[in-house]
Amino acid sequence: MTKIKICGLKRKEDIQYVNQLQPDYVGFVFARSSRQVDLNWARELVKDLDQQIKKVGIFQNMKKEEVDAVAEGCGLDVLQFHGDEEPDYCKAFQRQVWKAFRIKDKVSFRQMQQYTVAGYLLDTYTGGQYGGSGKTFPWEMAVSIRRRGLWIVAGGLHAGNVGEAIRILKPDIVDVSSGVEENGIKDFNKMKNFIENVRR
Repeated sequence: MTKIKICGLKRKEDIQYVNQLQPDYVGFVFARSSRQVDLNWARELVKDLDQQIKKVGIFQNMKKEEVDAVAEGCGLDVLQFHGDEEPDYCKAFQRQVWKAFRIKDKVSFRQMQQYTVAGYLLDTYTGGQYGGSGKTFPWEMAVSIRRRGLWIVAGGLHAGNVGEAIRILKPDIVDVSSGVEENGIKDFNKMKNFIENVRR
């Protein structure tokens, strides 16, 4: 069964939604973004989160000490790196690491071979953006890639296309953010529909 990550939680209401809907993972964005939260607010949100749901922190080009402080402060289960982090940097952490790769063409997959991490997150290449574009990449490009670790698909997913993404790519995890929002705010019904379409 493909697992689900809802990314970009930033309101108490978002926590109530996920506690009710039970995705497998939720993401808190510590990188610069419209969905960014700081450590103190993330701590408040995490207090109310169902302990069955795993916590992922999203970081981009941050110092290791800063990442460690946030991870410890929030009790993160997974560190997700969305910037230009090098393979050695990713290996330096005790917690599980997922590395995001922005897929532009077949060459994008070569970079993945340099990394040994727990999860490989495939996102859409958008010039000047490190994620959260709301756009899909050509999924067929990834079908023949030799896999290691968890295979996580992001980029433009929503209730209407996630079934096809799962059929084509057979990912371990699907990752959604803008696809379950209305005007930049998490929407309960969109989240519910997305989760139902993954788990049907």
